[in-house]
Amino acid sequence: MRRVKTAIVGSGFMGRVHLEAIRRTGAADVVAIASRNRAAAEKLAGEFGVPRVGSEYGNILADPAIESVHICTPNAQHFQMAKDALGAGKHVLCEKPLGISTDEGRELSRLARERGVRNCVCHNLRYYPMVQQMRAMREAGELGEILIVEGNYAQDWLLYDTDWNWRVTTEAGGASRCLADIGSHWCDMAEHVAGLRITAICTDLQIFHRTRKQPRTTGETFAKIAGAAQDFRATEVQTEDFGATIFQMGEPTRGSFTASQVSAGRKNRLYLEIHGIRASAAWSQERPDELWIGKRDMPNGVMVKDPALMEPGARAYADLPGGHSEGYGSTFKQLFRRFYASIVNEKADERAAGEAAMEYPSFDDGLRQLAILEAELKSHAQRGWVGVPAV
Repeated sequence: MRRVKTAIVGSGFMGRVHLEAIRRTGAADVVAIASRNRAAAEKLAGEFGVPRVGSEYGNILADPAIESVHICTPNAQHFQMAKDALGAGKHVLCEKPLGISTDEGRELSRLARERGVRNCVCHNLRYYPMVQQMRAMREAGELGEILIVEGNYAQDWLLYDTDWNWRVTTEAGGASRCLADIGSHWCDMAEHVAGLRITAICTDLQIFHRTRKQPRTTGETFAKIAGAAQDFRATEVQTEDFGATIFQMGEPTRGSFTASQVSAGRKNRLYLEIHGIRASAAWSQERPDELWIGKRDMPNGVMVKDPALMEPGARAYADLPGGHSEGYGSTFKQLFRRFYASIVNEKADERAAGEAAMEYPSFDDGLRQLAILEAELKSHAQRGWVGVPAV
């Protein structure tokens, strides 16, 4: 298979994660990094032998040898950068959220279709092997009709008022933080696994730290800044620390979830539980190789990841044998592998290319999560139920 020449825009936490995962696919070569923080980009490029670094992503888009672009910048920059990349005829893989409004997401989806390029939004958490096993079990009818979908996504990295990140600000992150940042991952996974769409929502949000101590120096996401409390400016916060949502998935399915970035001890716990009329299944990101399976009339059990024991439709998402863990970094590898396969196959017959494109979340899926997010924000503002439009 030919290797795709690609570039990364952004040199922070996600830029590094993307770069490491691209290397693991064996399908692409990162030939350039663009970042406003040139020093960080040069350091990253030096570590991984990337030959080209620039401060302006427009120079990358003008290079005809570069086929695809990974956008790993703050949320508010996604729309314009993705739009420019599409205009340059590049295949685009954009970090979530796709934009900061449904209008932005809708325009990007339309442009991607018009340009006929591959487009992906990075809802990578679908690609844990046991998440795919849970989905395959549902597709095989092992869970039966889905009655309830529930769970949470909890972190603690913004627990203190001295914790700070660009995501806190509406200028860089948009009107929502917690639900946009991690709640969108939960909703995407819930719909992906259950095979159902959220149709109506009732949401309550809370800001626990209405003023945070913003350091006068910057740091990478999730990094602790020593002495930040001694050199800060008090900054008003308008984005939520916590959100709770109950929802409908048509009839009869009901569900609920919470998202929190202030839950002490929870480092990165996405928990999803699906209750069907025949069986239940539950998975936690903090124990990714285990899938709990519950029955009414039989003993419950825990299935440990082993490709030899997984459903046929899920085996391709596990590269290592049983007993060998596949974690967060591997979810990006699985997603990127499918994205690049669709690029390589774009010259093949339409059926084969279409099948490849269906194996990862497209800009349409990114638009879907923006529609859910806007419904959540509207519900909180109106203090009541809001329908989620089909997009």
